[in-house]
Amino acid sequence: MNLRFLFLDLNSYFASVEQQRKPDLRGEPLIVVPVMTDYTSAIAASYEAKALGIKTGTRVKDAKAMCPGLKVVLADHHAYVDYHHRIHAAMEECLPVSIVASIDEFGGELMANERSPEEAIAIAYEIKETLRKRVGHHIKASIGIAPNRYLAKVACDMQKPDGLTVIEAKDIHHRLLQLTLRDLPGVGPNMEQRLLQAGIRSMEQLLALEPKHMRRIWHSVAGEQLYYRLRGVEIAEVPTKRSTVGHSHVLGPEWRPAALAYVVAQRLTLKAGSRLRRMEYMARRMDLSVRVENGPRFAYRANLTSGCDNHQFLHALLAMWEEMLREANPARIKKVSVTLHGLSPLHEQQPDLLDAIEASHPQRAERLAELSRAMDTVNAKYGRDTVVMGFLPRASTQFSGTRIAFTRVPDIEEFHE
Repeated sequence: MNLRFLFLDLNSYFASVEQQRKPDLRGEPLIVVPVMTDYTSAIAASYEAKALGIKTGTRVKDAKAMCPGLKVVLADHHAYVDYHHRIHAAMEECLPVSIVASIDEFGGELMANERSPEEAIAIAYEIKETLRKRVGHHIKASIGIAPNRYLAKVACDMQKPDGLTVIEAKDIHHRLLQLTLRDLPGVGPNMEQRLLQAGIRSMEQLLALEPKHMRRIWHSVAGEQLYYRLRGVEIAEVPTKRSTVGHSHVLGPEWRPAALAYVVAQRLTLKAGSRLRRMEYMARRMDLSVRVENGPRFAYRANLTSGCDNHQFLHALLAMWEEMLREANPARIKKVSVTLHGLSPLHEQQPDLLDAIEASHPQRAERLAELSRAMDTVNAKYGRDTVVMGFLPRASTQFSGTRIAFTRVPDIEEFHE
């Protein structure tokens, strides 16, 4: 079984981009935050900050206490996406990228003549050098090379920052025994607890399990698939189907009064609608989730008859918001999320009889959809929020930017929506 996959994971990505962009931050402990308040948490930390015990998820107030000279930087998601594409292009010069796992993770399959340790390592060093030349000396990455994608990711995590780890087929069992259960991608706190309940406390015990036993512990075929991945077998990922489009925002203190939070909800709604139309989809349902400051979360759902136009989205939002105000009566709101569900491509849209009855003016509905598309065109050409519905453009400047969520890399177009 030859080496087959190379996986690249950028180190402290958001913080490293900030240090590359701003020379005065280089060598300094810094954290990147979603909003400028002491009551949020770091979404990234530089290695200088990590050396002091500050990490992703550390509360800003606590981080400042741990490091009085800490630099706190407001996240610039547009810059992180721009660097993502530049890094992608740099890696492509050395190895075709077949996997974009997240904003800071890439993978590629080695060709038959590149699968020896010597050839694979040479490609890894070429990628590192190309990153330095094309993107910058402060953008560093760890690289893992292994017989399959999963083990390449495992190898990638073994040495950080700026590491290079190779796991050959003959060494898989020995190298895995050096890890803890939580070192495995996909084994988080909940899965670790499930393994502990099954009496599995070490990698040695996990590797001794049979495939069917692992399936029972995982409650799905994912456990059985992991059995084979841990032995170097490549199992193709099942393509996922787009099921939702949405945006959420943790509000800064000045935006938490309910009336101002509604402006945020309107902006997130229009942004989701613009993305939906750019993807040429329609939606059948819309969800609103509101987290009250120092309180519970409230969730609501509205059905849509022809989910493609801003007018209908904002009408549904208003109805759900008014219901939320009656039920929760919040003084201040911490987080707002808007999600469009029940997606289907526009060219597959088949209006049913109920839609025809509910939409008493079908021509008007189509005109509203065309108006929404026209707004998208104007905003793409002249800048985000040139034309909006429901609020003044200047009201949204502090929160309308695109955010990077987990493994989804935003399209550049989203920064104009």
